[in-house]
Amino acid sequence: MGMLEGKVAIVTGAGRGIGRSVALQMAAEGAKVIVNDIGVGLDGSGADAGLAAGVVKEIEAAGGAGLASTLSISEPKNAEGIVEAAVEAFGRLDVVVNNAGIIRDAIFHKMSWSDWLDVIQVHLHGSFGLSRAAASRFREQNTGSFVHMTSTSGLIGQVGQANYMAAKMAIVGMSRGIALDMRRYNVRSNCVAPFAWSRMTSSIPNETEAEKARVAKFQQMDPDKVAPLVAFLGSDGAKDISGQIFCVRKNEVMLFNQPRPIRTIHTAEGWTPSSVGQMMNAAFKGSLVPLEVSGDIFLWDPV
Repeated sequence: MGMLEGKVAIVTGAGRGIGRSVALQMAAEGAKVIVNDIGVGLDGSGADAGLAAGVVKEIEAAGGAGLASTLSISEPKNAEGIVEAAVEAFGRLDVVVNNAGIIRDAIFHKMSWSDWLDVIQVHLHGSFGLSRAAASRFREQNTGSFVHMTSTSGLIGQVGQANYMAAKMAIVGMSRGIALDMRRYNVRSNCVAPFAWSRMTSSIPNETEAEKARVAKFQQMDPDKVAPLVAFLGSDGAKDISGQIFCVRKNEVMLFNQPRPIRTIHTAEGWTPSSVGQMMNAAFKGSLVPLEVSGDIFLWDPV
């Protein structure tokens, strides 16, 4: 028996890339999977309703059970519909994987309102809507697991992605909030920052030698490498893990730290702008976080 035998999972953005790999892995571990994908392009345009059905056929061909869903998570009313479809088809819901997303990269001073709003709508609002719809069901069952996809673009940084970074960092906060609010009902919530060559990373610049080297590293990292951790986090084997941030980079699994105070200054007399500047420049200078991007941190080859 697989680790997810008897469980029912919803995976959004499951028609391609990481989402597809997660859906197939969960099905292989015994879960019945709702494959949600409207089949839009990387920027959110167009639609291909056949992608979700294609993944369900793969699941069924391997002896599993699945259901295709083409409801858009960017529409709040659809969240309840996706959850109800899972319950009607399979009798329950145990795992929600918030994976769907789009990108609209632009240098900040050239970023439009639509670039900002559309990315936030799909990543953050879509994840909230589906999570909120599932939360009531999880509370009644007194069990459930959320896995939300974040990104090192948000956790560390990336040029030209202020909208995407904001959405992915907000998802971290939402996940932590869910974990705190719902622990009394044995509901868990965790984040995964995946490294994988997929549509989301295919837009990385590939012109300079440094950029080509970075792309070559990404192309080593198959989406299938991300799926085992996500499946585990959805299983009872992870019952004591919640509110955490993980990262998968080929065969590496990392646990990220979370913001905590690292240096403190104080004075009994209170502060003036001048005094706080003098003290802070001296005390904090060596501890300030540099303006780095993800590639500045992960300097070693994927293993």
